[in-house]
Amino acid sequence: MSSFYFSHIVLFQSTFTVLLLALSIQVQLRMGVFSFAGAGFYGLGSYGAAIFVIRYGFSSFAAIAAIMVVCGLIGFLLALLVQRLNGLYLAMATVSFDLIITVVAHNGGAFTGASVGLFGALAYPQLTIGHIIAITVLVVALLALSERGRLGRRIDAVREDPELASSMGVNVARYRISSFVISGFIGALGGAVNVLLRTTVAPESIGFPLVVLGLTIIIVGGGRSWLGIVIGAVIFTWLPYYLEIVGQYQAIVYGIIVAIAAVYVPGGIYGTVLDLIRKSKAKRLTGDARLKEPDDAVERLDLAETGEKP
Repeated sequence: MSSFYFSHIVLFQSTFTVLLLALSIQVQLRMGVFSFAGAGFYGLGSYGAAIFVIRYGFSSFAAIAAIMVVCGLIGFLLALLVQRLNGLYLAMATVSFDLIITVVAHNGGAFTGASVGLFGALAYPQLTIGHIIAITVLVVALLALSERGRLGRRIDAVREDPELASSMGVNVARYRISSFVISGFIGALGGAVNVLLRTTVAPESIGFPLVVLGLTIIIVGGGRSWLGIVIGAVIFTWLPYYLEIVGQYQAIVYGIIVAIAAVYVPGGIYGTVLDLIRKSKAKRLTGDARLKEPDDAVERLDLAETGEKP
């Protein structure tokens, strides 16, 4: 087991950082905000943490905390800027935000490393797999709590029918703004962890491809719960590795798998499994009710013979 881990350590690390990327996008979609700003925050987190470490000598956790605060503030300002947009218009605006981050990285000169990127983002303490697991579990636990109880019901209402939610006293605008701030925190966290693990970042590692990756994970894994995101992150971190056996046809096979999943598993893997469990429970309850019917009939017959009222 240890030899397998050490030979695939990059994939294990990537699973957690990709999970954080997908969660930064999913948290907004779950609130009914059709935004892909999480990919931009991931890029900002990568470059911001590298700059804090290389240019200003920050420690690992100080750099992570600093860029999370910066991206949270940018998320708040971005939410105010696009608060009148919805649907595809909002999606295009946030994709433009992601592309602007890439353009700035390319044209930032020595500050961002231009097209070459930044190298040597080494900071103390060096992040370990234990740190990554602890960080990711904390984020997932907080998001899992937001899916339950009163808060979960409010988020569902904001997503399904914002007008109805507003009429019931839910501040829909506040939830929309908070989704950008939370996305900024999670995206920056994922990007910062990734660059501090790999010690390097370049414009090619951020931008629109992150949108495609995050959206693929959400569609195939299931976007209504963190469990679906975990499933999707594991699949699409490890799938390219195992598809290397098909050589030059890897991209074609990858695309076919994604297309089949999108068509035949529209609710994602987690959503499909959940539907099957619910149908199984409903069928079992129906069967139990039918088994009780003869007993009820016998009881009514006995009451009729004795003249008693049921």
